Amino acid sequence: MTQVDHNRMANAIRGLAMDGVEKAKSGHPGLPMGAADMATVLFTQFLKFDVTALDWPDRDRFVLSAGHGSMLLYALLHLIGSPEMTIDQLKDFRQLGSLTPGHPEHGHTKGIETTTGPLGQGLSTAVGMALAEKMLAAEFGKKIVDHHTYVLASDGDLMEGVSQEAIAMAGHWKLNKMIVLYDDNGISIDGPTSISDSVDQVKRFKACGWAAEKIDGHDQGAIAAAITRAQKSNKPTLIACRTTIGFGAPHKAGTNKVHGEALGAEELKAAKENLGISLEPFSVPDDVLKAWREAGKRGAPARQEWEGRLAELGSRKRAEFERRLRHERPAALAKAFKAYKKELLEKPMTAATRKSSEAVIEVIAGAMPMEFLAGSADLTGSNNNKAKSATAFSAKTPKGRFIHYGIREHGMCAAMNGIFLHGGFAPNGATFLVFTDYARPAMRLAALMGTGVVYVMTHDSIGLGEDGPTHQPVEHLSALRAIPNMRVFRPCDSVEVAECWELALNRIDGPTVLALTRQNLPQLRTSANENPCQYGAYELVPAQGEAKATLFASGSEVEMAVAAQKQLAERGIPTRVVSVPSLELLLAQPKERRDAIIGNAPIKVAIEAAVRWGWDAVIGQDGEFIGMHSFGASAPLNKIFKHFGITAEAAVNAVLKRVS
Repeated sequence: MTQVDHNRMANAIRGLAMDGVEKAKSGHPGLPMGAADMATVLFTQFLKFDVTALDWPDRDRFVLSAGHGSMLLYALLHLIGSPEMTIDQLKDFRQLGSLTPGHPEHGHTKGIETTTGPLGQGLSTAVGMALAEKMLAAEFGKKIVDHHTYVLASDGDLMEGVSQEAIAMAGHWKLNKMIVLYDDNGISIDGPTSISDSVDQVKRFKACGWAAEKIDGHDQGAIAAAITRAQKSNKPTLIACRTTIGFGAPHKAGTNKVHGEALGAEELKAAKENLGISLEPFSVPDDVLKAWREAGKRGAPARQEWEGRLAELGSRKRAEFERRLRHERPAALAKAFKAYKKELLEKPMTAATRKSSEAVIEVIAGAMPMEFLAGSADLTGSNNNKAKSATAFSAKTPKGRFIHYGIREHGMCAAMNGIFLHGGFAPNGATFLVFTDYARPAMRLAALMGTGVVYVMTHDSIGLGEDGPTHQPVEHLSALRAIPNMRVFRPCDSVEVAECWELALNRIDGPTVLALTRQNLPQLRTSANENPCQYGAYELVPAQGEAKATLFASGSEVEMAVAAQKQLAERGIPTRVVSVPSLELLLAQPKERRDAIIGNAPIKVAIEAAVRWGWDAVIGQDGEFIGMHSFGASAPLNKIFKHFGITAEAAVNAVLKRVS
């Protein structure tokens, strides 16, 4: 490799980062300037990657958890020779339509492993990547899967609560291929971190089962030695790198003034002079650029050797590995669903939809036993998402396909994002629906990135009973439906559960919530020739004659709608029942199909044991809504729905008062 002084290579990062932020008059120059030495050592000496194949499956993952320092990553991608990361893209930092948005976005820019910016998310997602590497290596062997997950984290990442969940899991699972470079610069937006924090991070990580040490983050030899030690450790490693934020800026370095704003023309000029960088914006000396470009191709021989090893793998095993990395489902899955639905029609099941889901999971696990990766946040016996054949994952049993996440809903959902992004598995995680509140930031990022994860959220309404309003989700369906690209299913019976699971597993461009009941529900569907849940809603029971009313309902309330329809029929009022397993999927249908499903009956009533938000798009502002208008209450199941007026009789009365 071309011999160029380390400082000049690091200064190339600093110069580009300063220029990009200055031109945009927006951004965070401090982190790239302070972390440039760490990044230079990592990318030129340790990180296994090939710029000509940024998606090479056995590459090391690099996650910039401190996503506000995105110019560090964009500068690196340009310097190593990513074809799309041109100087013009760096000049368009934070501009509309550029490949250099304010925070790194997965799927938007090649070479970005995960979307970061909300602090703690990158670190927590990286745990899932390291976990997937460990599990896949145990299955396919280290000749095919053998890479590290590196994270560059900030003080803010480690202050966020989700980081505690993440590091506890990584330490417990002994994810020794995970190495965190902590940019320990002692500065946050408000000023020195000492005004709000006094945690000894090295002791904290050690207490969670990590190896941890402090080094000078500007000493290239110390950085390299620490990474070498970390690669040999049998534990995940934290390297606390003491750095100066805004390194090189003569007046603002080491202060919060360089954290979230451009340096300004005078300080930028002085910083460049101080560092020996050309004053010409976005310029990199030819020999420095050449050295960086050689670093970008340094991993090509390793990639080619890996491709040779993959080719030597048996054709069946190689095809399986490649299929799973594509998130392509096995042919056996569709056949298994078809056979199972036929069985349900022959032998109807009355059960809580969480139990119906448990039965479906047995079918899924039989068709895709190694890639179907379930887990629960310490509610396994309540969520019912563990297949009988699944063994628990642990540091000693990496082939286990059920994960005990502990009471860590947020960490679980963030890790699931990392598992999916790594490839090889179809992850699902479970807790109570009300506790999506604890997981929402990671769920939002799943929707933003388009990760095909599945959330098995049980105890979906006041129907859970005695646990009371703290555990009864009321606003949660609406809140989740409001997230763009999030799909929420609330199936009404065993057949719909199977259909919703099939749709969820085959969706690899976004996350899916399965909201499931604690209480038993009858099987209402008597046919299953197609999967009508794919439209979000369908006519479950047609009217006898021209419909005067349509009853719309989801989940457990569909049973009430069917009962109300019978009572109205006895009164001579023809009524349709439309099951709505996914309100937002219904509203996303083409207008012609949506209008056909909603129908033109003059009276429209929606029944859902949740708040009204969202339903007006179906029933209109003057439509009748039977649901929740407050929090729930602690009471037995046989009393609580009646107490809140969510009954078949209430639906009948709602129609009767509107009949002319």
